[in-house]
Amino acid sequence: MDKAQASRRRLLEAGAAEFAAHGIAGGRVDRISVQAKVSKAQMYAYYGSKEGLFDAVLADQVEGILDAAPLTADDLPGYAVRLYEAYLAYPQLVRLAGWARLERTPVGHLFAEADETPKLRAIAEAQEAGLVDPSLPPADVHAMVIAMAMTWSPGSLTYTATAADPAADHARRRTSLAAAVRRAFTP
Repeated sequence: MDKAQASRRRLLEAGAAEFAAHGIAGGRVDRISVQAKVSKAQMYAYYGSKEGLFDAVLADQVEGILDAAPLTADDLPGYAVRLYEAYLAYPQLVRLAGWARLERTPVGHLFAEADETPKLRAIAEAQEAGLVDPSLPPADVHAMVIAMAMTWSPGSLTYTATAADPAADHARRRTSLAAAVRRAFTP
């Protein structure tokens, strides 16, 4: 990793922490710059604006969760469990998405530019193969599996799990989540 890439990585990490804690409006470029050990001028050269940095941070966090929890349409329960685990590993993503909803996109698709066609096609193929209930639109199946996996995430209205919770609690949640997804979407 060259010096510029290392600086960008530090900015993304410092920006993720700052924006997750304070949102877009409350996030301070000064704090991000100090934490990342990168000048504000360099940050602006890389990302153009605070909003540009937020966009890059959110994209980076989403990429991390996509890598950690790839969609496997023929195993939606396993996908849901991988998402649960990814939300434990990347709690900032849920907070960043919450801030994006509050400050930018209150309705509709949060990631309008995201191409979910391969995921939806995979779910449709699993439906055609008799593995997923064909009476439900693939986009709805995908949205509901994500929502079920977020049951204990920082976006939960009832309880937020952390990696520090007892292993038995995580095992129980994984088992419950997999069973619920299996029952909900298996024909």
